[in-house]
Amino acid sequence: MSLLSDVQALVPRRSRLWAGFVGLFVVGPVVIALAFPPNLMFPLLFGFTALGLVLLHLTPGFEWRSLARGAGRIDWRRVAGFALATIMVGSGALWLTAPGATFFLVWHSLALMLMIAALCPVLSALPQERVFRPLSFRRYGGLLPGGDTAPLVLNAVLFSLAHLMCWSWIATLMTFSGGLIFAWAYERRGNFPEAVMLHSVAGVIVFALGLRAFFYSGNVQQPFQAGARVTRQDQLICVNYS
Repeated sequence: MSLLSDVQALVPRRSRLWAGFVGLFVVGPVVIALAFPPNLMFPLLFGFTALGLVLLHLTPGFEWRSLARGAGRIDWRRVAGFALATIMVGSGALWLTAPGATFFLVWHSLALMLMIAALCPVLSALPQERVFRPLSFRRYGGLLPGGDTAPLVLNAVLFSLAHLMCWSWIATLMTFSGGLIFAWAYERRGNFPEAVMLHSVAGVIVFALGLRAFFYSGNVQQPFQAGARVTRQDQLICVNYS
């Protein structure tokens, strides 16, 4: 087999890349949000993430060890500044819209809050970052728009779209803003560990402050499903995926 044939066998055709990109990052989240009941969201999200990790593993030239690069270059001042900004914005939003939710888990279930803080980086932030940052930029980078800003904005839009199932414009804005920062840390700084750290900090703050109130309410209904109602357990899934 010639070298050209080897390359053609390894590199997916552009049309196949487009199909995978649109299917995984656009069609998948929209279908999950519109067509499935809330009690199926968690297994569907698990499958979505697992598929993304498989595709990342199959991406030509990708090495898992590359994700460890930058661990010693995390800008802790940037992480602290991001945490402070998130706390300030989140506290202001809670004070204006849902003051009763402030520090709900901290006051009412501290043990659960501590468990969430310990598990969030590994079970939530890390798998999501693997899918939305390395997979998006490494496997599908050739499909993204050119320039310094457009690819990051598109990545943040896709990250926000993955939270469509929460049916909350506040969740949409928050995940877009966070996704933009995480994408910048990974793609512009070349620091995947820093992106995971920023995402982890945001996730813990969401729970600690009581920001989950922005990601669900007992009155949320899926469009086109009359009478559909999202339970607290189902709504919590949206926060777990934040």
